[in-house]
Amino acid sequence: MKSTKTVPQRYERGDVPGEGPWPLPDHVFHLADAENWRSIQRHGLHSTVALIRLAGLVEHEARAFRDYRAERMRLPSGAVIRDQRPMPPSSLQKCLQEGLTPRDWYDLVNAKVFFWIDQDRLGRHVAACAGRSQMLITIDSRRLLERYGDVAFVTPFNVGNARRRPAPRSERSFVPWKVWMVTRWESEAITARASRLPSHPPAELAIEGSIPDLVEFVIETRPV
Repeated sequence: MKSTKTVPQRYERGDVPGEGPWPLPDHVFHLADAENWRSIQRHGLHSTVALIRLAGLVEHEARAFRDYRAERMRLPSGAVIRDQRPMPPSSLQKCLQEGLTPRDWYDLVNAKVFFWIDQDRLGRHVAACAGRSQMLITIDSRRLLERYGDVAFVTPFNVGNARRRPAPRSERSFVPWKVWMVTRWESEAITARASRLPSHPPAELAIEGSIPDLVEFVIETRPV
């Protein structure tokens, strides 16, 4: 693993998932709070739910971290958890479908760790975090999915943002990786709404739970 200031490989928008032997870019990206980097190196990358469990919090203590976070929060373990200001409950209520509540959505998101696939989205996230030191982690997508494909999902849009004109969303928005490899977005389509074109590129890669061996898939790291 090396640290470098080289700009990560860009995902070209002209590439159509599924046309080549590997339907994703070679690299995906995780932006971590710099304070968490040492722990990630030692213990791996964990979802918010996993971090709460590792901190020994249960019931109402845990719920304070699992519900909407208007500001970044720090667990008793020292781990920093990001705020969720781009998806307040009032915005989610306008776009959630199939009976989901904002709390349901936070539970779905908090149970996963996320990687950017699209470079432009990554750039916007980096800009939004400009006030705090971050570590940009570049990951070998093929090796990661060879090991974690059974608990991997792709999303058609940024599931952590519900402002402006938010996309309709439900649990279907998290399409299992192995399903997407075969049928692309067919399973994401909600009744009476046409499915997305197969050429629609995924925005994010999500892994359920934890990746304790994350360092095995790291290509490079860069403070931003």
